[in-house]
Amino acid sequence: MTDTQAILIWWFALFAIGSITFPLTRTLFKRFVDQGYIFSKVLGILLSSYLVWFLSSLKIAPFTWVTILVSLAIIAAVNILIYKKSWGKIPKFWIIFEEALFFTCLAFWAYVRGNEPSIHGLEKFMDYGFMNSILRTAYFPPLDMWLTKSPDYTGGYFINYYYYGHYIAAFLTKLTTINSAITYNLMLATLFAFTFSLSFSLGANLLYLFKKLSLNLEPKTFNLKPLLCGLLAGFLVAMAGNLHTLYTLFEPYPNESPAPPWQLRLALNSQGYWYPNATRFIPFTIHEFPIYSFVVADLHGHVSDIPFVLFTLALLLVIITEDPDEEEDPKKHRLTNSQLITYNLQHLSSPKYLILNSKFLLLGLTLSVMYMTNAWDGLIYLILSSTVLFIFHLKKFKNFSFSLIHTLVYSLFLLFAFVVFALPFILSFIPFASQIGVLCSPPVLLNKQIGPFIFEPEKCQKSPLYMLAILWGFFYFNVVSYFIFIVLRKKWDVRNGKNVSLQFRTSHVSRLTSNLASHFTHLTSIDIFILILIFISTLLLIFPEFFYLKDIYPAHYRANTMFKLGYQAFMMLGLVSSYIFFRLLEIKNIKTKIYIIFFLILFYFVAIYPYYATNSYYGGLKTYHGLYGLNWLNTQYPDDYKAIVWIQNHVTGQPVILEANGDSYTDYARVSGNTGLPTVVGWPVHEWLWRKTYDEAGKRIPEVASMYESEDMGETRRLLSKYNVLYVFIGQLEKEKYTKLNENKFKSLGKVVFESGKTRVYKLNSL
Repeated sequence: MTDTQAILIWWFALFAIGSITFPLTRTLFKRFVDQGYIFSKVLGILLSSYLVWFLSSLKIAPFTWVTILVSLAIIAAVNILIYKKSWGKIPKFWIIFEEALFFTCLAFWAYVRGNEPSIHGLEKFMDYGFMNSILRTAYFPPLDMWLTKSPDYTGGYFINYYYYGHYIAAFLTKLTTINSAITYNLMLATLFAFTFSLSFSLGANLLYLFKKLSLNLEPKTFNLKPLLCGLLAGFLVAMAGNLHTLYTLFEPYPNESPAPPWQLRLALNSQGYWYPNATRFIPFTIHEFPIYSFVVADLHGHVSDIPFVLFTLALLLVIITEDPDEEEDPKKHRLTNSQLITYNLQHLSSPKYLILNSKFLLLGLTLSVMYMTNAWDGLIYLILSSTVLFIFHLKKFKNFSFSLIHTLVYSLFLLFAFVVFALPFILSFIPFASQIGVLCSPPVLLNKQIGPFIFEPEKCQKSPLYMLAILWGFFYFNVVSYFIFIVLRKKWDVRNGKNVSLQFRTSHVSRLTSNLASHFTHLTSIDIFILILIFISTLLLIFPEFFYLKDIYPAHYRANTMFKLGYQAFMMLGLVSSYIFFRLLEIKNIKTKIYIIFFLILFYFVAIYPYYATNSYYGGLKTYHGLYGLNWLNTQYPDDYKAIVWIQNHVTGQPVILEANGDSYTDYARVSGNTGLPTVVGWPVHEWLWRKTYDEAGKRIPEVASMYESEDMGETRRLLSKYNVLYVFIGQLEKEKYTKLNENKFKSLGKVVFESGKTRVYKLNSL
């Protein structure tokens, strides 16, 4: 199969999945100019993959190609019923444009990956190992390929990590039947395409819906400005960097010792600019963003979750722009406050109403999938959802206390749906971050714990202001401009203006709150949504300056916290900035012209980041090697590669294979990572992170050495039997690490089933 054929088959599978669920999608996003077309792919993947996963988790149906087809058929049948009930005019231009945009992005990033397709380096062994383990799984949860079952270890032998994103890659691999060494790279290209095209749709609809709400009329379905706003949103979210590229104008600084620009000599540094520094600028932290993730090509949960993140934002945009008075009982407006409360509680809190409200059920499902893909995101977007629901109810009831009650009811419903949908995952998952550290703890609280909060000594990292300005300055330049030119305006001169009234009916809310709200009555629902995104993003960026989630890393203790929270803030602020830019273009005065000039200057620096990153990682895109990700293995370890391919083709199920273990980010654990077969222990530090203890992984390291080197046949038999080892791999790394390797004993314990050069695979007899 050629790369072109693989790309076309993969794209067609995604097109078919999206087409199946478009009837449901357009009912959810009926207000969108594109009727949510591009989101139909995400919805189709969400529903079909979850149905298969859920059935497999309950041991009702195995994870097979047939089960996938049946699930798609069921979803198609439901959508046919929806299609028959309501169809209407479809936005042909937007559908064709978005499909072309998606395919172009998919093909483009597949080409980029083809210039360096190696599933090698950083944590690709982990991601590819999860994929391969899931592909061999019949029923979930999948086996941890780096910590097989042991009779004296009760800590678990299933993957104790957020694996749903890897499952989706395996799901599409099994559906298309393409080699996983190719689909790993196709999945990365797909995520890039989703990030750009979904952001495009959100950006276009933010501006389209603003015009629709502010002018109180239906704008033309095709308008150049929403299209351009969408393209800017797609670029800012999927491809933009931060202002760290300012350092291309200065002499380079040592990677581990960043310095402010004013301390460096002015000198064009375009050749010496090191692109990872933009994600490791603040010492001992990580502040990654999507284009960096796509360049380095680790298939981690925070990348796999991007489509669900953007889908959630689209759902919340639908909710906040709904007319709160639509299809309401006209008698309700003649009720007293107490009668109003009783009426609405009976109407909105009834189980029938909640269950039939597909948006909230779907939102609960999406939040649960986000949790299983990248746990941080589940909590972040549950908070964002509750905030949006509060504003929606405030619009609906114009009563602060009552809106708060309803928000609580809906949030509890969302939480309940979230737990129910994710329950099979929750039952087999032990969170490895449960304590919240407080930075710069007061001396009186050191070494103490209050609830989940811990107060550790020597934990007082703070981010220098100039570093925060360089990382986030582009976005907050737009945010500040938005507040100056839009939010703080007291008059609204748009004709036929339709505003969002936040006046309250209750005396329980202070006059101060009511007066504050009155200042924002000139804003549309879109502006309120933008303000919510700004508020939540800012909280995400502030949080790591005061708190951190406890993990195993001593010096980089707040790195993961800043990384996961900042990643979401980057995407939200990218969408916000595209909307702000086109909103301010509507204002014709000298001040906004100055804004545009500065915007273009700052945009230049965030826009050049992908040039430096892709040129550096992919060798200037000069040599196309293809999408097959294991050629590096064939080059560096040719005999091991042949053995691994033999295992993939001839070993079914998930029997245990013995191989050399080694440190994280090395070539050790290559067999388990590339085949999905569980081994005794793989990368021990990763197991330490996932299991919250090094004890079990540390104990197994000398046992693996003993199995390879011991002259005591009884001890060897005991250990092989303890871990139920069926295959023994002896290749280049095993011989390098275990200098006293005793291969002869395996000849008496089994037989050679594969041999190439000095690499052999033994299959053991019953022990």
